[in-house]
Amino acid sequence: MRAGHPPRSLTLSTLGFIAQRSSGTIADLMKQLNVGLIGGGTVGGGVYLALQRNGTLMSSRLGSNLRIAAVAVRDLSRPRSVDIPASLLTTDWRSVVENPDIPIICELMGGTTTAKTVVTTALRLGKSVITANKALLSAQGEELFALAEKHGANLYYEASVAGGVPIIKVLREGLIGNRITRLYGIVNGTCNYILTRMKLEGADFGEVLADAQRLGYAEAEPGLDVDGHDAAHKIGILASLAHGFWVDPKDIFTQGIREVNRVDIQFAGQLGYTIKLIGSVKRCDKGRAGSPVRAEVCVAPTLVPNSHVLANVNHVYNAVLVRGDVVGDTLYYGRGAGQDPTASAVLSDLADAALDLNCHDHLRIPPFVPHERGGSVVKMGDTISRYYLRLSVADRPGTLARVATILGEAKIGISSVIQPEGHEGESVPLILMIHDAAYSDVRKALTIIARLSVIKGAPVLFRVENFD
Repeated sequence: MRAGHPPRSLTLSTLGFIAQRSSGTIADLMKQLNVGLIGGGTVGGGVYLALQRNGTLMSSRLGSNLRIAAVAVRDLSRPRSVDIPASLLTTDWRSVVENPDIPIICELMGGTTTAKTVVTTALRLGKSVITANKALLSAQGEELFALAEKHGANLYYEASVAGGVPIIKVLREGLIGNRITRLYGIVNGTCNYILTRMKLEGADFGEVLADAQRLGYAEAEPGLDVDGHDAAHKIGILASLAHGFWVDPKDIFTQGIREVNRVDIQFAGQLGYTIKLIGSVKRCDKGRAGSPVRAEVCVAPTLVPNSHVLANVNHVYNAVLVRGDVVGDTLYYGRGAGQDPTASAVLSDLADAALDLNCHDHLRIPPFVPHERGGSVVKMGDTISRYYLRLSVADRPGTLARVATILGEAKIGISSVIQPEGHEGESVPLILMIHDAAYSDVRKALTIIARLSVIKGAPVLFRVENFD
């Protein structure tokens, strides 16, 4: 002790800490919180494994010991990739959800029928509920959040979007002081894997899809992914959080990647672009305080400049770019699916639930606050964008002139044209880059163009994004 400095007094908390250290481990004295898992498959098994691996670490950081008390599964005899003790397993999910000694319920079974009943039952009991179910949230989120508020419960859903990328926490907490003006996301790993390989290998869509199915990156019935619906579920959740009104999935323009072929990948590259399935959320009312929020929300194959960071997000990785009026552009990147990334997100929610329970405040940060009562989604026909257009045309003189005339009469400008040589057969590709135009005007013009005798197939139209 230095001269002139009085001795420091020991606070009660310090004395308590010393007493704990002398009488036993801190973990022995921690409050135990029981957790019930509904679903013991890929995600549920991953959560069980992750808690076995890092449960002690989490306890030291939280001051609570999280313990898996029960796991409800559909079939006890089904083989599992994770060895969950038989003593924890049950086929009766109600015995888990209604157990008064289990305050935290993780719904990890998927689907929108029984899963909804599980979630609503737990919320009515005032329990903390964690879900990774983006389909359920997309369709029923507004109802579920209202139910949580009514019963003083909380609903955590970090794992529902972008797997291990903590984008929900970013929008709910990290950027709470920002109005979100732009959000762009690559949020479906299956589509990103397919498009990446098509670009790197010059392969066809069908060939890469079949390989993705063989490797387990795509389902046997891949429509949820390749037709854009999975991405639309996730983008709808992010749009709702970003703008404070619940976005109805029916209002989200959704276009999948089935129309993308290697010709499009090739010509996009020649023009300096990479094709990605982009979910975009754009505020259209200039972000003025007090003005009703109007947002454009869509999921579509999009030409992204090769110089932009999202053009270089490859394979099964996800990325979300968020622009706030205060912070500017921020980027969040990581694995968007799989056992470990999703389990990591569930652990994050478990930590939040534990902290809220310890603070006796289930609604420290509400799951969703509908603060924009007049918010609305702009109709797709009214949105303005640049476009990439591919036509299959007869190789005859005057074909381009006829197409250009129709576009010109609709006041749609052409910024560049590619008429590749070396294509043989009854039709050749004609590639046009179109200036900013309303989607409804472009579609009307394409309806007329498609009737021309020189047009040999359905026009293919993709958005072009410059991120301005």
